Amino acid sequence: MKKTTIHDIARELDVTFSTVARALNDHPAISAATKAAVLETAKRLNYQQNKLASSLRSGRTNVIGIIVPSLDTSFFSSVVHGIEKVMNENGYNILLYQTGESLSQEQKGLETFLQSRVDGILSSVSAEAEGSELYSELRKRQVPLLFFDRAIKELAVPSVTINDYQGGYAATEHLIKQGYQRIAHITSDQNLTIFNERYRGYRDALHDHGLSVSKKLIFKGKIALELGKASVQQLLKDKVAFDAVFSAEDYTAMGALQQLLEAGIRVPEQVGVVGFANEAFGAFVTPSLSTIDQQTVRMGEETARLFLKLCGSKDFYGSAPERIVLDPILVPRKSSQPQ
Repeated sequence: MKKTTIHDIARELDVTFSTVARALNDHPAISAATKAAVLETAKRLNYQQNKLASSLRSGRTNVIGIIVPSLDTSFFSSVVHGIEKVMNENGYNILLYQTGESLSQEQKGLETFLQSRVDGILSSVSAEAEGSELYSELRKRQVPLLFFDRAIKELAVPSVTINDYQGGYAATEHLIKQGYQRIAHITSDQNLTIFNERYRGYRDALHDHGLSVSKKLIFKGKIALELGKASVQQLLKDKVAFDAVFSAEDYTAMGALQQLLEAGIRVPEQVGVVGFANEAFGAFVTPSLSTIDQQTVRMGEETARLFLKLCGSKDFYGSAPERIVLDPILVPRKSSQPQ
């Protein structure tokens, strides 16, 4: 069967080739009635638009590249879900690339996006990339770029993040108000703003409530279940007095919780535990894990909406970068609320 072309539609409607082409691309110079007639005829003749040829003519692909460290956690998958929902509603598709916290992989991902001629890039930077030249170069080339969750503050690039300082403060203050006073903090050894800000919130909450910050209660390492377990093991081995744990991430908090229970320590009666991120498993473990919710789906939706708004302005970097900061939400559960 012969493939229907734009010429066939033009012949059917007795209009020019260019009229049909512009109608199919929703050109503002074409009337609504003509567009409707073209679309109806195209559907009736089973016309399949050549997306590649269309993108070459318009200079747009309607594809957005998304960079994330990993989809192993529900946090990033939920944010991506929010982004994809809004972008799909606005006629965009997405390409997704996981860096595994590797700078070289991040560079490969960005190069792949550029080769694919994406209309823009949404990125949560890897641990190695903060302060790197990769994104600075993209901005210099006027590639539309927007950060979410993890941003490079030194770059004049729009972003959507959570108030990590406020989250760290709220988690620590919650434990203090429950009666805990010797609060250990487990965080990442990576120099990422999100973890630095959560630690700063922890430190300031202690200070504001007249409690001291002890180096013996602070542990850094690779964020994972194993770090939480190892940190609690070290506290018990060194006989360091502690009655609560605030972890900068839920999986690490879960490791701490497991190790406490294995050691016969009652949670929350003897030691309270709070995590960060509100991973899906937290509500279903015993005792259920208190945490900080980061409004993940909303973060994704706000990221997509901001990107679309800036693209619609025709000058993505024309003014001071807009930086949306969402409020974290304390989710108290049984792991930090002694009866």
